[in-house]
Amino acid sequence: MSDAVWRKSRRSGSNADCVEVAELTRAIAVRDSKDPGGPVLAFDRAAWSAFVGCVPERS
Repeated sequence: MSDAVWRKSRRSGSNADCVEVAELTRAIAVRDSKDPGGPVLAFDRAAWSAFVGCVPERS
């Protein structure tokens, strides 16, 4: 996953307790922003869409 482009939410600001996501060809990868060399979880696009669809929006 060395070619992945990682990003975190704009709402996270300077908070270090964040996750980062990267769009891959066949999956969405997620990692802990404090440990970029650590483990990565990968979800297929359908599972990721279902997860994001259940997360409430903050105002």
